[in-house]
Amino acid sequence: MNKRLVWLLAIGLGIAACSSERNTFTNRAFHNLTSHYNAYYLADVKIKEVEAENQANYKEDYTQILPVFIPYDSSVIQGSKEKLESARELSSKAIDWHRISKWVDDSYYLIGKIDYLQSQSDDAQNAFKYVNVTSKDDDLRHQTLVNLLRLYVDLGEFEDANFTIDYLSKESNINDQNRYDLYRTLAYYYEKRSDRNGVIGALDKATEYAQDKKEESRINFILAQRYQREGLDALAYDYYNKAQEGNPPYERSFFAQLYAQQVAELNASKDLRKVRNYYESLYDDPKNKDLKDVVIYERALFEEKQGDIDLTVDLLHQAAKEPGSNPRLKGYIYQKLADLNYEKFKDYRATKYYLDSALTFIKETDPIAIQIAQQKETLDSYVFHVERIQENDSLLILSGLSKDEQVAIATDFIKKEEERLLAEAKAKEKPKSTGIFDNLLAFADRGTGSNFYFDNAVAMQQGTIDFYRTWGNRPLADNWRRSSSSISSSLPPTEEEVTDSTATEENNPLNQLPDVETLLGQIPESPEQKATLNEELEESYFELGKLLYFELDETELSIDNLESLVRNYPESTRKPEAYYLLYLGQKDLGGNFQQYITRLNREYPESQYTYSVNNPEAASGNLAYIESSKNYEQAYDLYYLGNYKGSRQIIQKTLEEYPLTRNTERLLILDIMVSGKIESRERFRNRLESFIENSKDEQLVELARNMLKPLLSQEELAALDPNQASELDSANLNQNVSDSVSIANNPIDSPYKLDNGQTHIMVLAMSLEESKNADGLVGDLDTFHARNFSNARLRTGNMNMNQENAIYIISPFSNAEKAKEYYKKFMEDFESSSLSEEVKEKAFFITLENFQILNKSKNIEEYLAFFRANYR
Repeated sequence: MNKRLVWLLAIGLGIAACSSERNTFTNRAFHNLTSHYNAYYLADVKIKEVEAENQANYKEDYTQILPVFIPYDSSVIQGSKEKLESARELSSKAIDWHRISKWVDDSYYLIGKIDYLQSQSDDAQNAFKYVNVTSKDDDLRHQTLVNLLRLYVDLGEFEDANFTIDYLSKESNINDQNRYDLYRTLAYYYEKRSDRNGVIGALDKATEYAQDKKEESRINFILAQRYQREGLDALAYDYYNKAQEGNPPYERSFFAQLYAQQVAELNASKDLRKVRNYYESLYDDPKNKDLKDVVIYERALFEEKQGDIDLTVDLLHQAAKEPGSNPRLKGYIYQKLADLNYEKFKDYRATKYYLDSALTFIKETDPIAIQIAQQKETLDSYVFHVERIQENDSLLILSGLSKDEQVAIATDFIKKEEERLLAEAKAKEKPKSTGIFDNLLAFADRGTGSNFYFDNAVAMQQGTIDFYRTWGNRPLADNWRRSSSSISSSLPPTEEEVTDSTATEENNPLNQLPDVETLLGQIPESPEQKATLNEELEESYFELGKLLYFELDETELSIDNLESLVRNYPESTRKPEAYYLLYLGQKDLGGNFQQYITRLNREYPESQYTYSVNNPEAASGNLAYIESSKNYEQAYDLYYLGNYKGSRQIIQKTLEEYPLTRNTERLLILDIMVSGKIESRERFRNRLESFIENSKDEQLVELARNMLKPLLSQEELAALDPNQASELDSANLNQNVSDSVSIANNPIDSPYKLDNGQTHIMVLAMSLEESKNADGLVGDLDTFHARNFSNARLRTGNMNMNQENAIYIISPFSNAEKAKEYYKKFMEDFESSSLSEEVKEKAFFITLENFQILNKSKNIEEYLAFFRANYR
């Protein structure tokens, strides 16, 4: 009876202790024990397992600076969903079932961590903030705030991150583990903000509190990489050596040793031999069989530092062929080859194709891939136009040859392609073995470089070609040389023959070769085909000339292409701009630029490019739009009254005084209409055709076409528009004149036109007093350009706009996109004691045509309104 009472009493006490409501010592002890070692402990273990799996799944790319934190892989997190949900359930039980235990806040922290891993940012923030507010455990609060800081950095919420950093900096008694996590997270913060010194400083402090030797090794490796990038080789060398301590993974130790050679002090040729021998030993080490490409790549970079570019290129080609465990490295190898071809050899075509190869090994979402894709845009355009010029030019030359000459050239081409295939097959052959065991083979000459036919790729290739020449492309079959084979070939092939034939055809290298008929079929014969090729050539010469001048700093090549344009296509509508680019190019080279000023004035006196070259200091001129509008109205009124000479006098005077306004083309079309009244029919027609060719105002061009149609013969009109050949009479001309007046009198909100494809300039406007105090501005701008736009060939000058204002001009930018890129960088990074913030805030960019309007109107605020509405 007594024993039974004791057991009943014990059970009763146990049940009472299980209650989560009663806050007694016994209850607290029970719930603390249970929640810690059941729910919390198991949940924590599951989370750590997921983190360990993420780390194990991550492939470190030691060829690039390692990230501070190993990023979380969404596929790993998604694959561990069941484990994380189990951890969430356990944490929730620790909260719901053990509310009076001291592990409730810790369990909330785990829930926040699970939310963070699953990218549920809002829920994670709420959980972390709740723990920080409610927990009395300083270590837990600090741990939570460090995780909250990392979350803010992930989201780019740097103001909240700064507040958290400031708060933690005032906290005392932060334990070593939390300090270690805090400094690593600070390094991550600086990494995201591209603060190199901040990253180094934070990681250096983190090493003081690191408890895991492998983690400390990784941090030392990152510090070594960063010191090396800053050019502090001595420090980098020390940290690479430190990175080899603490039993790091083999690959990290390998790269630490490898990179240490790059930053070691080399004083004599003996040291150079020592480093080269070191690379050789690494290459030959069996443990490095998956890292051979890395060894050769690093050897290439080493030889580049020694100035041997040819050897560097050879080594990079070898590295590209070596097997390796990191596919991205192949991308870096091709990127390096692209850089060398761009910078050292100026081979833009090779650069483009190397960058194409690099992108096949690097993920599209990788920042480096995005950078390469942007770099490739110009080169893609360059190669497209270069190859189109080569192809079209060759086809047009071939079209002028006789049939026999064309056949001879096609045959020679096929022969050279056969030789190329043989060379490729030979290159694929393995080198002949010199081992003693080769002599023990059944056939002594059947080694890896054997002359035995079926082991010799070159012999096989040559045999296939000889067979093709003699017998044609026959399927594999018995008795293939018999004359009866032609009869049997007319019968349906058996299944075996089809299979054998298909296999043979797939492996036949001659399938890559076109026949003579196919090649001849590409040569244009009709006038329409030739005209299409010439139109493409005209476009490519112009676009290539512009690209070479503005993007690639190849002025001489630009001039060559633009001269080809104006020489081969004298009727091109692109000639005025081509002349202007030739003028700029020859001026840069100190050549005869005056000839293009003369050509523009003679051939295109009314072009905006002519105004630009005639007034180089002021970038051409134009008085206020309002004044030219008044004169236009007077000229039109005189025209309407029949006073054509008076109308022309006002038109010409206006064009002389205000050569480039929004009214310019309206004045020109009105002057042409005067020609229709007082000059010959031929003169009227010629002026209309010239206007149609050179004007950019689509409405006025359409108007000019309509005025031109009554002047055309039935044949000419039918060629333009067969449906309208019989619909026009002299009444149309009067209606078209009325249309011109209607167009001319349309209200216009702004005198400026938006043209993103036109050449732009950057303008800094200031008072004359500010200009006098800006002595150092040009020098600061040149320094800024050298640091950020070294290949852009930007020029800086200044001029007075009027008695109150002066302007500084930075030019040229080939289009609006380039100008925007410069403007953004300028507003963010440019600093000068010679430039006030007020002037900087009013900086703008503008097309040459719009600048001509602005330079005469002097109304900067009017243009700023246009600029802000269209560009910002």
